[in-house]
Amino acid sequence: MSRYRLLPTPAQQAVLRNHCAHARYVWNLAVEQHSHRRAGRVGAPGHLEQCRQLTQARAEHPWLAAGSQMVQQQALRDFAQAMAAFFDPHNPAGRPTWRKAGRNEGVRIVAVKPGAVRRLSRHVGQVWVPKAGWVRFRWSCAVPPGAKSYRVTMDRSGRWHIAFAAIPEPVPAPGNGTAVGIDRGVTASAALSTGELLRAPSLTARENTRLRRLQRTLAEAGRGSNRRARVKLAIARLRESQAVFQCTACGYARNADVNAARNIAAGHAVTARGGDGVTRPVNREPQLLASLPAASSWNPRLHFRRGRMSRRRQATAGRPG
Repeated sequence: MSRYRLLPTPAQQAVLRNHCAHARYVWNLAVEQHSHRRAGRVGAPGHLEQCRQLTQARAEHPWLAAGSQMVQQQALRDFAQAMAAFFDPHNPAGRPTWRKAGRNEGVRIVAVKPGAVRRLSRHVGQVWVPKAGWVRFRWSCAVPPGAKSYRVTMDRSGRWHIAFAAIPEPVPAPGNGTAVGIDRGVTASAALSTGELLRAPSLTARENTRLRRLQRTLAEAGRGSNRRARVKLAIARLRESQAVFQCTACGYARNADVNAARNIAAGHAVTARGGDGVTRPVNREPQLLASLPAASSWNPRLHFRRGRMSRRRQATAGRPG
């Protein structure tokens, strides 16, 4: 699935928000119907019955009929697939829950025609969205051929994205007998033992400083306040990082995912902190007080106050015994 940044106009954003609201409304109604299902009661309606009920609701409520019927029907289809996955004994999933405005907003469009996606320039493309018309998106990579559906989503920072669903062609193996270690990390989607990073977003030093300042502000902001919402929005736009592994003994520094991939390719068992799984790693966690110096020469309350002591403790520490 290929994901692109969607660039709708303000009028198109209003249409997309209505699509998300209608899909969320239909989804929550389906969740409510299945939440009343109990032993001895009449079973909850199936997908076909819910589609008939949706047709009746669209005839009775003009605001619902003003939306896209495809979007609303696909919301019911997605719910039916979620319930099927919930009852699947071989691959069970979580039970479908309520959807809330502003969280995991998105709609799915199917039956995409060949001319519904076109390229305008080197970095700009267009896609046809029901009720919204031609919406531009950033052509960051080639759109997969044969895409029959796509999904439009909005993240918590208010940015829109579009993802085209297509079955990729199988990649033939090189057949040379070589092995490559692959590590699926946090900072990179996949890191190879050859040193290649398939995806490694990172922050600059200035952005890291700003991220830490925003995190401190978030800790001080009250829950539910407008200030906390603004800070969370700013952090969502900076939530990228790149971990670097550095050995404290020899000073060797490398991307953490690449280092783990090389260890996997070499057949070594590694732990999350860089050890070999048998001996203790060099970059181990802080030890208990039992392994520290004697209590007469070590006072943790004096050492873990951000490097400062109160005036009374300073006077006591400087007083001759």
